[in-house]
Amino acid sequence: MTVVFVTATGTEVGKTFVSRGLIRALKAKGRTVEPLKPVQSGYDPREMEGSDAGLLIAAAGQEVDDQTIAKVAPFRYEAPLAPHLAARREGRHIDAEAVIELCKKRIAETEDILVIEGVGGIMAPLDETRTLLDLMEAVGAPLVLVTGSYLGTISHTLTALEVLKQRGLTIAAVVISATPGSTIPLGETADTLRAFAPGIDIHVLPRVPPDQGTDHTVFQEIADKL
Repeated sequence: MTVVFVTATGTEVGKTFVSRGLIRALKAKGRTVEPLKPVQSGYDPREMEGSDAGLLIAAAGQEVDDQTIAKVAPFRYEAPLAPHLAARREGRHIDAEAVIELCKKRIAETEDILVIEGVGGIMAPLDETRTLLDLMEAVGAPLVLVTGSYLGTISHTLTALEVLKQRGLTIAAVVISATPGSTIPLGETADTLRAFAPGIDIHVLPRVPPDQGTDHTVFQEIADKL
C-alpha cells in the first residue's frame, strides 16, 4: 500500500491538475488508485463534475455522483475560504482531529495506492488551532509540493520546503506549474530551486489547457518513483 499527499505553496497553483495527472499516470502503470480530497472549500454541488473532487474521481475512472463525492470529499463547504472560515459561514464547525482520523481510516482501507490532495497551501487553517501542516504530519505520507512560476515563488517554495523539513516530512517531488502570464522562465526558477534545495526532485510543468496535458511525462516520472 502506498500513500502520496499532494500539497502546494498556496492556492491556484495547479494542485488539482497535478493530482489528476499523477492519478492517471499511476493507473497507466496498472495501479489501482483511490483519490481523497478530505477537505474542499469553494464546492458548488450544482457543478460537482467540475469540482476538485469531481475531477479527481473522473481521473480515477470512477463515476462522479453524490456517493463518490461524499466518499472522496467528506468535508465540503461552499464558500471559497480557509476551511474553518468556510465552515463558520455555514454555521458549521470543522474538527481537524476528525479529518486526521478520516485520512487514517482511508489509508488503512487502501489496498494499492491512495492519492490525497490537500486544501490551499501547506499552512491553510483547518480549524481554530491546527493547519494542513498538522494533517500532513499526522498522515506522514511523502509529499508532492506544487508551486507556481510567479515572481516570489522561489522564496515561497524554499520557505515551504524548510517548514516541511522541520516537521520531518518527506518531499517526493516539487512540481513548478507555470503561472499564467508570468514572464519568468520555468527553467531559471527550477535551476535556482535546485541550487538552494539540493537532493530535491524538481520538475517543471508548462501551462496547458485544463482538459489537456494530464498525461505529461512529469507525472510518469513521479509515478515511477512511488
